[in-house]
Amino acid sequence: MNKLKKPLQFNVTYAILTVFILSLFWNLLSSHSLIRNVPYSEFLSMLEHGQIREVLLTEHEMTGLIKAKEGETSSYVKTNRVDQDTAALLKQYGVSFSGKSENTFFQNILSWLGPVVIFFLIWGFFARKMFDKGGLHGGFMSVGKSKAKIYVESNTKTTFQDVAGSDEAKEELAELVDFLRGPEKYRKLGSRMPKGILLVGPPGTGKTLIAKAVAGEASVPFFSTNGAEFVEMFVGVGAARVRDLFDQARQKSPCIIFIDEIDALGKVRMAGPHGHGNDEKEQTLNQLLAELDGFDSASGIILLAATNRPEILDPALLRSGRFDRQVLIDRPDKRGRQAILKLHCKKTKLDDHVSYEKIAALTSGFTGADLENLVNEATLIATRKNAESVCEDDFVQAMERIIAGPEKKNRLMNSFERQVVACHEMGHAIVAHAVKENNEAVHKVSIIPRGIGALGYTIRRPTEDRYLMTRDELMSKMTVLMGGRSAESLIFGHKSTGAADDLAKATDIAWSIVTKYGMSDEIGHMVCERDSSPFSSGDILSSASGSYRSYSNETAYHIDSTVRKLLDMAAEESETLLKANLSLLKESSALLLDRETLAETDLAALMRKVVRKTENKL
Repeated sequence: MNKLKKPLQFNVTYAILTVFILSLFWNLLSSHSLIRNVPYSEFLSMLEHGQIREVLLTEHEMTGLIKAKEGETSSYVKTNRVDQDTAALLKQYGVSFSGKSENTFFQNILSWLGPVVIFFLIWGFFARKMFDKGGLHGGFMSVGKSKAKIYVESNTKTTFQDVAGSDEAKEELAELVDFLRGPEKYRKLGSRMPKGILLVGPPGTGKTLIAKAVAGEASVPFFSTNGAEFVEMFVGVGAARVRDLFDQARQKSPCIIFIDEIDALGKVRMAGPHGHGNDEKEQTLNQLLAELDGFDSASGIILLAATNRPEILDPALLRSGRFDRQVLIDRPDKRGRQAILKLHCKKTKLDDHVSYEKIAALTSGFTGADLENLVNEATLIATRKNAESVCEDDFVQAMERIIAGPEKKNRLMNSFERQVVACHEMGHAIVAHAVKENNEAVHKVSIIPRGIGALGYTIRRPTEDRYLMTRDELMSKMTVLMGGRSAESLIFGHKSTGAADDLAKATDIAWSIVTKYGMSDEIGHMVCERDSSPFSSGDILSSASGSYRSYSNETAYHIDSTVRKLLDMAAEESETLLKANLSLLKESSALLLDRETLAETDLAALMRKVVRKTENKL
């Protein structure tokens, strides 16, 4: 069978090298030709004796044709010219003299090649820099290479001991580790491990950390990449990188491939005449689907992916046989927060009186990343005070800084504004203590400005983690939020802009009661709005923003009227409670105005005088 001959390709480098070699060879041949080099003095003597028939003159040399007899071959003599005055002087003394010329052949070659070589070097440098900025990393030859970072056993030192607050997720993934360590046990009964496992949860809950812990426990190579790294400006690059990633994984199997933020790669594809999708993203997703179908889970390659937006992923990616299992990594509960705090405080010198349980109770809704930041902020606060250890008050100050922002000591309020803010915050505290259904104890009240717009703040500590709330409890939260404005109205007879954030939160709760939870008689059990993401908020009460409307204008009118009615009921109830505690409101406001901050112990003495709500009429 004849093999096809490859056509020769013209290369500029080869051509320049060939010309250079031929020129050098020609120069060597010329130096050994029939031309005989003689001194200039001898050349003059030959002229005087009439031995030279013709002379060829150049700027620096003279070549003479020697007279030859018939039948003889003519020969040449060559000499370097000497200045006539100098030649006459030297001839006078009868010495042999000759001129000398330097061989400038290589200098001439370098003067021609040098600028060309420098130009190509400069062009290559800037071209490589341009390609690196464009994400091509090394030029067009590496454009389709995967940029996944490979962690092997030696540098994947994260284990399940470094992960806290996600016990259920660790149990789910422990089976995966057991399979990677000994797959024969599972193949014996004909079972197989999932090809793909999707880690779902809010940002900061430790999805990437637990994926590294799986690789560290299994002692296998760990390929880590991001969904956005597959998509470039050139069509087809993403698909090539997916192929290259799986090719590398097959060479190092058993191994784990981890794709963080997979929603950047696996977003649902648009369909229909109005769907204008991104061709590059769709080709990359199609290649990923083909790779998931193409490899056998028995080969020891397992794909882990993480996202906090599972609702936008393409259904083809989530079907059985691709991502077979979804593992939820949610915000930790109180016990989980305690474990995370202990983990992050291993290298922190703590005071003996620090209570992990109390700090965990104050940080309801915090993720693992939030708790790590809390420990770091508390350590920085203790360092600023030159303390020998981190105390509990440092953690409280750190939490206030994270939630409300840093203290604004240069933001000076006049005396009237300070009175209004003190009355407003104590209105929240008294109503929170008075309502029967409230499950949040007031931890601290302050009128020290913080952050962008907070002139004062009231910190409430949940007594327990809650996952369900009744209508009465939601109405009680609205009543507490309305307490600040009601206190201002009772004491000063006016309404200020300080209640803007409270009103926004109360409106969100009322809107959720009517449109999402089916808790109003006017609308009934119909759900009018749904959140676009299940992880849009850490609280049970997510904001109405990000929802989509699915009701008529007539229903919208009833929704508006019902929301307004609920807000009016909450404001009326808070005003009733504060009227029953009017003397306590004035006394506590004056005390807060004097001290600027009231801690939990100070509030406990005041709240013993509160007249509580006895019956829920909302």
